[in-house]
Amino acid sequence: MRVTAFWIAQRYVGIKEVPGTKDNPRIMAMLTLDNEWPQHDEVPWCSGFANDVCWLLRLPRSKSLLARSWLRIGESVALDDARVGFDVVVLKRAGANQPGPEDTTAPGHVGFYAGSEPGYVLVLGGNQSNSVSVERYAVDRVLGIRRLYSECAA
Repeated sequence: MRVTAFWIAQRYVGIKEVPGTKDNPRIMAMLTLDNEWPQHDEVPWCSGFANDVCWLLRLPRSKSLLARSWLRIGESVALDDARVGFDVVVLKRAGANQPGPEDTTAPGHVGFYAGSEPGYVLVLGGNQSNSVSVERYAVDRVLGIRRLYSECAA
């Protein structure tokens, strides 16, 4: 079996924020891997999760807590060519008037490609209902699919 980012990310399923004034130390470690500012796990942490998993495998990573920062990482691939284990999905937020992929600082969401169903993409990600889980998102929210490569992982 080949160790992939998706395989590692699956080990995190079920990790969740701690309600109230306490924080999950694992999530705080993800948030502060490349940043010092988050003081609590009550902030968007999907990109922190993706960065943490990629750090473990020495894969390229954004080193940013902005979800859309992943649009600059790896190689762009079409949704039809996406592969479980090798790709991240970058999504725009739900709602009208969301900017396109050219705006890498706007709010978004990022996670690992977990498959697809008609009209949906499955994403294994952090900060999905305040936990690491697999969720379905409409394909019209997909801003990009990015294939991650590394000399060590190739």
